[in-house]
Amino acid sequence: MSDRWKSLLDEHASMEALLSDPDVVSDQKRLRDVSRRYKELQPVVECIRNIEARRSDAAAATDLLEITDDAAEREHLKSERDDAVKDADRLEDELRTLLLPKDPNDGRPVILEIRGAEGGEEANLFARDLYDMYVGYASRRGWKVETLSIDPSDLGGVNQATFVIRGDDAWSRLKYEGGPHRVQRVPVTESSGRIHTSSATVMVLPEAEEVDVHIDDKDLQVDVFRSSGAGGQSVNTTDSAVRITHIPTGIVVSMQDERSQIQNRARAMTVLRSRLMQAAQEEQDAKMSAERRSQVGGGGRSEKIRTYNFKENRRTDHRIGFTIYSLSDVLAGDLDAVIDALANDERTRQLAGGVD
Repeated sequence: MSDRWKSLLDEHASMEALLSDPDVVSDQKRLRDVSRRYKELQPVVECIRNIEARRSDAAAATDLLEITDDAAEREHLKSERDDAVKDADRLEDELRTLLLPKDPNDGRPVILEIRGAEGGEEANLFARDLYDMYVGYASRRGWKVETLSIDPSDLGGVNQATFVIRGDDAWSRLKYEGGPHRVQRVPVTESSGRIHTSSATVMVLPEAEEVDVHIDDKDLQVDVFRSSGAGGQSVNTTDSAVRITHIPTGIVVSMQDERSQIQNRARAMTVLRSRLMQAAQEEQDAKMSAERRSQVGGGGRSEKIRTYNFKENRRTDHRIGFTIYSLSDVLAGDLDAVIDALANDERTRQLAGGVD
């Protein structure tokens, strides 16, 4: 067994012991970190043990071959040895994938912010399609969705929608979705049947907890105002809407969907913490910073990570040149094909980079 494999087994045993340590259990942040690392190591440890078991099987079959003269028995032992060697090799390939660097945000809930960009009301209608698509995908995966804020547009689209998706693998699946999405179709507002190109932007953030980001109340400017738009008279007759400005960074978050000012403030703080955590991660990693800043871009039609072409029933991801001709299924939430392709591309590039 390699020294690295042994160190991983030792670390797993150490994490298991820490999970029953009273000092760790009483420390929310440390308990979360230990639990997350223990969960990460579980499949790695299982894979290492399976490799060692199959190597042992191969060695045992080889030893028996040296003392066995029976032809039929030797043939059987050779088959067992070869199968064990193949299994061990396959498991080592799996282990290399398991040992690829982990995204620090894996396991976190995901905050998505969708906005209509270029294209007027058609962009807002497309933003609504994207919102429904992600809610549908979450339903298929068994994830929970909590809509934090939604601002309807005049024709049934959305100017902006902010929502949280919670699931163990939500971040690992949805992290590829950030960026400008382009749609090509005949808008409902078009009387002559001409195809228009519009766009909406999707921002993907890992949800931050209070223990992740310290926010000094002195750095906040909190404004309350009367909610506007749909929501009923009881919403619009009190100053329940909240706008929070983080003075050092200039980040502004507004929430108005809830009847209670306290609830709107709590939701605004959830989004603010996540934006601040994202900014801190970008500062630590210049490459990641460039990728994150490019997620939204200007929202222009020429900037895009995806195109949804209704006439051709086509969805194309321009980052990897992946096209699928089942747009109606995609918009209903069937996203696994393109997300699997993106995940495989990322994994291939990591392995090609020489990660052991």
